[in-house]
Amino acid sequence: MARRPVAWLVALVLFAEALGIAALNWFLGVVVDRQNMSLAGLDPDMMSTSSKIGGIVFGLYFALCGLVALLVAVRDRAPAGLGRILLISAAVVHALLGAVTWGLVGPPAFLSMVVVLGLIVLLLMTYDGRVEQSAGAAPEGGAGEGGGDGSPATPPVTPPAAPTAP
Repeated sequence: MARRPVAWLVALVLFAEALGIAALNWFLGVVVDRQNMSLAGLDPDMMSTSSKIGGIVFGLYFALCGLVALLVAVRDRAPAGLGRILLISAAVVHALLGAVTWGLVGPPAFLSMVVVLGLIVLLLMTYDGRVEQSAGAAPEGGAGEGGGDGSPATPPVTPPAAPTAP
């Protein structure tokens, strides 16, 4: 298992959220379909179908973000490229959903969105691309950052002497 369990936790949370979002939207689509509800003259079948499709799309999106977090956990490396972009976009989505849920649902839903946002940001900030070393191991250069007497590993570069006028 990786040294940093935050990636495993983020992956688990995002997979659970993917399942929850897909199930909630599917349920809302079924409710609209069975109640034969209409909103401002919109077709109830279209509303039901679009709710189900939206649930599947968002569920797959969060599942893909969870897969990226799972790969980060398994590889114990920072996400790169498209994976990093997906996790950043998931953080932005959670920030926006948190802002909306404060007014519509209440503080508990807002706090859950902020916790997931914090976990994603923590995942992005924890894996910074540097390779960690064990506590007693010295870097490849020998005894620490430079020589044992405090001098740098490489001598400083001196600028060339200015030409003198004849």
